Amino acid sequence: MTIKDVCKQFGITADTLRYYERVGVIPKVSRNKNGRRDYAAEDMEWVRNAVCMRNAGLPVETLAEYVRLFQEGDETIQARRDLLAEARKEIRMQLERTAETLKLLDYKVSMYDEAIRTGNLSWDKLESIANE
Repeated sequence: MTIKDVCKQFGITADTLRYYERVGVIPKVSRNKNGRRDYAAEDMEWVRNAVCMRNAGLPVETLAEYVRLFQEGDETIQARRDLLAEARKEIRMQLERTAETLKLLDYKVSMYDEAIRTGNLSWDKLESIANE
């Protein structure tokens, strides 16, 4: 598969894909006789993993470390597991912060909806929402 095809499938730019390979977020991709990257099924899974993890907010350095550990073999299984568990913990905390933000935004939108309906804007419940 060509770099253009991969980029289209995952919604990323060629620069991003080349960067991921350069910094080790995905392993080196084999090249065809013309020297162009030729993405195999295994490469596509690495790209899928990279895009998913980056979308979740994982740092490039964490992903590159995971790939490095993977390439070292089975003796790094525990280290890879620990790295992913820590990443999962961070994502869960991020989700909690996002849920809190969404709750506050829902409240504010509902207050504006009420103000539009009644002509009166009152933030007297804001304190109790912030403390929940």
